[in-house]
Amino acid sequence: MNRSRNARSSVRLLALTAAGAGVAAVMMAAPRPPASPAARSAAGRPGFVYFGTYTGEKSRGIYVASWDAAAGKVGPVRLGAETPSPSFLTLHPTRPLLYAVNEVDDFGGEKAGSVSAFAIDPATGDLRALGRPASTKGGSPCHLVVDPSGRYVLAANYGGGSVAVLPIAADGSVGEATGFVRHQGSGADPKRQKAPHAHMVSFDPAHRLALVADLGLDQVLLYRFDAGHGRLEPSDPPFARVAPASGPRHFAFSPDGRDLYVDDEMKVDVTAFKYGGGKPTSFQTLSALPAGTTPGPEDSGAEIAMHPSGRFVYASNRGPDTIAVFSRDAATGMLTLLESVPTGGRTPRNFAIDPSGHFLLAANQRGDSVVVFRIDEGTGRLTPTGQKVEVGAPVCVSFFVPTAR
Repeated sequence: MNRSRNARSSVRLLALTAAGAGVAAVMMAAPRPPASPAARSAAGRPGFVYFGTYTGEKSRGIYVASWDAAAGKVGPVRLGAETPSPSFLTLHPTRPLLYAVNEVDDFGGEKAGSVSAFAIDPATGDLRALGRPASTKGGSPCHLVVDPSGRYVLAANYGGGSVAVLPIAADGSVGEATGFVRHQGSGADPKRQKAPHAHMVSFDPAHRLALVADLGLDQVLLYRFDAGHGRLEPSDPPFARVAPASGPRHFAFSPDGRDLYVDDEMKVDVTAFKYGGGKPTSFQTLSALPAGTTPGPEDSGAEIAMHPSGRFVYASNRGPDTIAVFSRDAATGMLTLLESVPTGGRTPRNFAIDPSGHFLLAANQRGDSVVVFRIDEGTGRLTPTGQKVEVGAPVCVSFFVPTAR
């Protein structure tokens, strides 16, 4: 099922990892500790940017382009891999590998989606499929992350509200699930929250717990991850709550791991928590829309990201088709809305901040475009650079920077 036609959406936190095997993987997905000097130096070098899409008339899979970090320029876009609806992408923390969820509802004769694995050519950005896709054991998988050890992929299934753990083989391919958890319950909204809907899975910066935002339950669930066996067990407490009928979608951590920011799709707001080492307590909720504006029936939150400096938070809004820019007080974690910037297209389901922190790329799903913005280092405000790249139904942006040899 192509959920791009439904009223649901997607986030991502910037991370840099100094990589082995001759490659530094720069990714927008799993929260990680502050980047090493080697990773920070890689951030300014040319690399590649990958675009996940919903496949259809204008898209056949994952697209790739060169990325000029100094100029903030996207090169010519080309098809990197033909694969069905790769709606979210993530990179391996130490190897030149890319993983994609295939957001479908029928895989291998079961009501499930899949995960596909690809090797990256660091010189060209080309992708090579590894093995066969593996089932996520649930329908419409919409997010995934590689665990900090690099041995497993965790995938969140929107349909049915579940999370699957898939092992990564020596060649980088994925195998049959070693772990699986299914959420139970419902939320306050009888139309959108009749059942659980897992929307994002990622790890906290200390790599202690895996967190899952479930839109249908109004909860961010917390799990201990057994990296020896590839299994999830509920933590204590097992979840943090947002306000009823908020619909938590994605989340982002502050660089020091003290604060957690959750994008609430249904209320188009942001809920902030003191993370407390895995015992979150909320301390602020504020709208991602301009003051005095209430969400319309077609409005919904989508992505959220923390600037690598920790001074700014960004959230995209579908309907208004804007990105909300917040300043962040480093001492208190409190957010203040600075501006709402049009994304130059319809339905900004996803965006990503480049590894240098100087640019933001907004993916306009129904505008079939990716728009480049420059980030003001002092204020965090966004200015379009003038580049608008054509990509059919783009719904994920992910950066990769090879190491210098």
